[in-house]
Amino acid sequence: QVQLVESGGGLVQAGGSLRLSCAASGRTFSNYAMGWFRQAPGKERELVAVINWCGGSTYHANSVKGRFTISKDHAKNTVYLQMNSLKPEDTAVYSCAAKFTGRTSFSGSAPSAYDYWGQGTQVTVSS
Repeated sequence: QVQLVESGGGLVQAGGSLRLSCAASGRTFSNYAMGWFRQAPGKERELVAVINWCGGSTYHANSVKGRFTISKDHAKNTVYLQMNSLKPEDTAVYSCAAKFTGRTSFSGSAPSAYDYWGQGTQVTVSS
């Protein structure tokens, strides 16, 4: 059974940093793309970043480019989202998701394209 468990959320002041972790278990993820999504109250879920487990190619949304970085640790089966220069508009529930790609590079933004989801972690940025 696939499990994705996020951690690292919390309350931070504007300009601060947080690092989110997504620990994956239940299968070999070399054939998967891993995405970070966020959803703020009253807004649709949006893609923040994607990393392809095989090859390591990444995609970052324009709204976070230069501030957020997605990365992975094969040994720990964990994907990270390093968030710097946080803004109040980054406040949301952040969730990680996994999509089977068969090692094809993927950067899709549609939540419905992803096969597995974590429970989410709250990030609140105060002004």
